[in-house]
Amino acid sequence: MYHFFVEPEQIGEKQIRILGQDVNHIRNVLRMKTGEQITVSSREDAGRAYRCRIDSFQDEQVNAEIMWVQEADTELPVRISLFQGLPKGDKMELIIQKAVELGACEIVPVASKRAVVKLDEKKAQSKVKRWNAIAESAAKQSGRLRIPQVKPVMSFKEAAAYGTGFDRKLIPYELAKGMDETRAALKTIQPGDSVAIFIGPEGGFEEEEVKQAAAGGFVPITLGKRILRTETAGMALLSVLMFHMEK
Repeated sequence: MYHFFVEPEQIGEKQIRILGQDVNHIRNVLRMKTGEQITVSSREDAGRAYRCRIDSFQDEQVNAEIMWVQEADTELPVRISLFQGLPKGDKMELIIQKAVELGACEIVPVASKRAVVKLDEKKAQSKVKRWNAIAESAAKQSGRLRIPQVKPVMSFKEAAAYGTGFDRKLIPYELAKGMDETRAALKTIQPGDSVAIFIGPEGGFEEEEVKQAAAGGFVPITLGKRILRTETAGMALLSVLMFHMEK
């Protein structure tokens, strides 16, 4: 079942108007016809999905008849934000896609000291725009009713300051203590908590960055005896949290 997101004002009592790029996607890419069914969600209501039947096509909009409304909760009972050190190449796109599938509600790109990638303001804005499109696509594919946001690129200092407002703060670090301490830290996470996860780039975090994060309340944890790639570390921790918190 194809899934689309719309603004709240596009949802009427009996009909939903689909606008923008989705019109071309429905008409020319998917080649859908009147009578075919789709799922539509509001960008601002993560607990409701509309099962619709395509009613008609206009030049710049698709009209969909609301068949029924389904109350659904596809979100984790905790709000997880992934603070991801900028990786090389296109790895960020994969990280965002998988983080959305695993339940992250927000991704924060972080320009830490050891990050090889350096983005000027114009390039960063272009990247963030694309990353948000990938997040939306992943939300559609995974059946989520909320589109996680990719925030503008932050420096480590900015990200650490932003992260202090979270209830639980974790930073995987190769010099952290053993798994017992990590398990204890994870057990403190409760439904309703906001959780910040800091993942370093390919070169990891500098010791001073870890100290700075720890001073702000971040708890250094280990992900095991093996060194994980930056694109693997966040996924490993998100998977553990999903399994731990999913009802």
